[in-house]
Amino acid sequence: MGSHDLPQEAQAEQLIELAKKAGAQAAEVYQSRSHTKPVFFEANRLKQLESAQSEGTALRLWLDGRPGLAVAYGPLEAQALVERAMALSSLNEPETVELTSGSTKSYPDLGEAVPVEQLVTWGKEAIALIRDVHAEVLVSSEWECEVESTRLLNSEGLDYSYTDTTLSCYVAAEWVRGEDFLSVSDGQTQRDLLEPAVLAQQILQRLDWAKENISPPIGRVPVLFTAKAADMLWATVSAALNGKRVLEGASPWSDRLGLAVTHRHITVSQQPEAGPYSCPFDDEGTQTQPLTLIKNGILQLFYTDRTTGRQLSSGTTGNGFRPDLGSYPTPGLYNMLVQPGIGTLPDLMQQLDDGLVVDQMLGGGAGISGDFSINVDLGYRVQRGQVVGRVKDTMVAGNVYAALKQLVALGGDGEWNGSCFTPSLIVEGLSVTGKSS
Repeated sequence: MGSHDLPQEAQAEQLIELAKKAGAQAAEVYQSRSHTKPVFFEANRLKQLESAQSEGTALRLWLDGRPGLAVAYGPLEAQALVERAMALSSLNEPETVELTSGSTKSYPDLGEAVPVEQLVTWGKEAIALIRDVHAEVLVSSEWECEVESTRLLNSEGLDYSYTDTTLSCYVAAEWVRGEDFLSVSDGQTQRDLLEPAVLAQQILQRLDWAKENISPPIGRVPVLFTAKAADMLWATVSAALNGKRVLEGASPWSDRLGLAVTHRHITVSQQPEAGPYSCPFDDEGTQTQPLTLIKNGILQLFYTDRTTGRQLSSGTTGNGFRPDLGSYPTPGLYNMLVQPGIGTLPDLMQQLDDGLVVDQMLGGGAGISGDFSINVDLGYRVQRGQVVGRVKDTMVAGNVYAALKQLVALGGDGEWNGSCFTPSLIVEGLSVTGKSS
């Protein structure tokens, strides 16, 4: 029987054995398998059903202290993969071997898969609810159940595995009014249940707010980022908290441990099992753990992988993740939570005498510098606490770090955007430019 005929589990063990026989002093196998069942709707109708499977194996070994990483997708030839990793190791400089010793552990799946028929039912319900109110809009959506399995095995006795099941959906409503085109979208990422009625209501509320076009407020005005738009701000915060960025001297918070970096009402943490995704261990085999990164505005710690933690003399926080199979582990956050405040989105709007609501954006976000200039794809003007219309041809510019020090209010309407949980928030210090409608 060839190695490509063995089950994936046996192939991992065979790779470790072959690497040792070839002279490697250490070896690690990372395997990932996913099965997705997406359901697509287009122009109010069911378009197609799909079922996609993928699997990949990454072998990392050290020969004379030199690392070599080789990847195979689908069936693999074990000996060929080992030889490829060894050949690549000869091109690299020696490094400290960073492997976690351990035992055999298999973690339970915290989610629950749903049948395709349920995804179709949810999709039809959301579309019907939207078109009952706005029969003229065209609705497209995607509903998906994804099951991902991960296994990490190394020559130090570690053999960890887990399976994670997540449900997600995305709905977009397009409304053409003469020469005016409006696209409103929203989504959900959850464990066991998607809520089409809630999602439809969010879309309908935004369509209602966008009935009239109006000139944007100009100058330095308070800006309310909805929960789905606020993710742009936290992506920059995540980068600033990355231990690797600290080593590179790129993080503006490198020397700010124990000091205030944001408004005192902001607390940011990592909760590996709190959201729609779970991760009991990182891609280096270190147990993930709850982390408080910023507490009441005070910087508490940076997140690290094994290499970065050793270089910072702080140790790993269990945050070594691979951007993809062909990459080495690097610091990454998992389930980043921004502690909510109080009040709904309309409650926050009540605090605006004349301000801008940013709900959807075009273009990239801020880099590690924090500076950004974004086009508002979907936004609203609020006067005396009420939405008076949708703004067009509007830009918002400023700096993330400065804005988070000028927090006005933090909502209680937290939502998951991928693996980031954030509420809506109002900040000052940003510049709004635009032209009359």
